[in-house]
Amino acid sequence: MTQCLVTGLRGIEIGVPDLELAARFYADTWHLTELTRRPEKVYFRGTGAAHHILTLTQSEHADVRAIEFDVAEIGHLDTIARAVEEQGGTVLSGPAPTTMPGAGVALEVLEPQGRTLRFIAGGRSHADTEPVKDRPIKITHVVLNSENVGVAQAFFQKALGFRLSDRTRVMAFMRCGSDHHSIALADAQENSLNHIAFVMPDLDSVMRGGGRMNDAGHPIEWGVGRHGPGNNVFAYFLGPFDFVIEYTAEVQQVDESYRTGGPDDWKWPPGRIDQWGVGHNPSDRMKAAQKTIFFRAPQASATGSR
Repeated sequence: MTQCLVTGLRGIEIGVPDLELAARFYADTWHLTELTRRPEKVYFRGTGAAHHILTLTQSEHADVRAIEFDVAEIGHLDTIARAVEEQGGTVLSGPAPTTMPGAGVALEVLEPQGRTLRFIAGGRSHADTEPVKDRPIKITHVVLNSENVGVAQAFFQKALGFRLSDRTRVMAFMRCGSDHHSIALADAQENSLNHIAFVMPDLDSVMRGGGRMNDAGHPIEWGVGRHGPGNNVFAYFLGPFDFVIEYTAEVQQVDESYRTGGPDDWKWPPGRIDQWGVGHNPSDRMKAAQKTIFFRAPQASATGSR
């Protein structure tokens, strides 16, 4: 596939051992808006157009259930399904009408390294999309640890049409729209979740968010700083059950004229790992947490209602 039929990253579904505790955190401290509830599920929206960006599901262990993407046309789901199987993935369900809030037609697939991806077309979106200070707009990227970044990168490029924005020594940054990256793949010894990034309307919202998180007992684990690839401001935290979550802002917007960078383009002076060099480096707690949350093995059920 040369054309990217995915129009953007929509959100993520995660499993949490205490649904009420996690729901209170993401509403009261992280500042998402609770949208609706279903049995053992809570759905949250940001201030952007996506119907929902975060789904919490009651789970025995902390895990990831699916990464969700928007697709412009329902007919494109069949094309994606064929390309996924041609590139070593597996269709789990669909395309079929989804039982999730927001309606639409969904396709669920398993990519070669065992991660469930969900593609949604024809769903509802929100019209009230004015940015609100201190509130996340959307999930702008998800970073995945990968035992073999080459395999994962090839799948996202060949099956889904993603483009490589930059490759550093340890990470491949992939895009499916104008954001510099929607998926990033980090060289690792395990196929786990690295972190989830929520974009804020401005730098001040990131900074105030850091203060709010600190007051709530969730100190900054890395930052505040400004990344190289993507040029975005960042602050990382540990949410409930050790999900690594990021407030970010000022994500670089790119188009087809963007020159893909390589490791030699992204080198820092000794002791520095971002542009500013004023925040502290990643904590040991954060680095350990990034190795512990995995994708749940697929369960047999209807699309979008596992």
